Amino acid sequence: MMFAELEAIVARPAPFCTTTLALLWDDPHTSEHMLRYHLDSTVGLSSRTAEVVDRCVDWLSGTLGVGAGVRVLDLGCGPGLYGNRLAAIGAEVTGVDLSARSIRYAQETAPSGRRRPAYICGDYLDVAIPGTFDVALMIFCDFCALSPGQRGVLLGRLRALLDDGGRFVFDVHALPGLSARPERSSFAPHPAGGFWSPNPYFEFVNSFVYRAERLTLDRYDIIEADRRRTVYNWLQHFDVPALERELHEHGFDLTALLGDLTGAPFDPGGAEFAVVATRRPLTSG
Repeated sequence: MMFAELEAIVARPAPFCTTTLALLWDDPHTSEHMLRYHLDSTVGLSSRTAEVVDRCVDWLSGTLGVGAGVRVLDLGCGPGLYGNRLAAIGAEVTGVDLSARSIRYAQETAPSGRRRPAYICGDYLDVAIPGTFDVALMIFCDFCALSPGQRGVLLGRLRALLDDGGRFVFDVHALPGLSARPERSSFAPHPAGGFWSPNPYFEFVNSFVYRAERLTLDRYDIIEADRRRTVYNWLQHFDVPALERELHEHGFDLTALLGDLTGAPFDPGGAEFAVVATRRPLTSG
């Protein structure tokens, strides 16, 4: 029986067979650790470092003109690292995130006054989002964690939420990063608990590379005395033509290509890149 269970743990899942984001954000212990990583301004584990966040906000305000009166939708806003900074320079910010803990932090640290951001706890694929926007942000390659079907839903929602000429600004993992990813397996006991639980647990990590699908998966099997969880971290990788086609199919034109969201120049050999996609009028083909 144990052999069969171990075989199942190391078996290669079908691409995007399931998503488990809620397991990260709904669990009180894990969400606390995730917020801690978000707020560590010196490392780029769950967010960019504070220095990179500041440079990104400078680029958004200085180059894209995101400032006073600009309506911004921050998808996957986390604890408000970008939204609160943009609100402080006058943008009208609405942030959406799955994590109730992160949303509370964003609300508690938001600038006061007329431009105070509105934060919504929920899944941006289906939660009600009032209003329309000039700019939508999705930062830290969150777009890559979505399946093709989910990306279609997202782009359809943005088509409705952005005004004509509205811009979707986001970053993605690039194909050179896929070629550098190895497949590997590891096992570790955690007798004193750790990231996944305050209780003792065993952790199996299996990393898979789906070269034909341009996809990677880090699968975590967490086994405690009284429960077992499996967490799937999917990451789609893109080249520019494939991303441009996907955007065009859903009513967007790729209008700027960058190395990252600080405004760095595009690097064809880089592990990531960023784009500005502009929403075509609803009457346009």
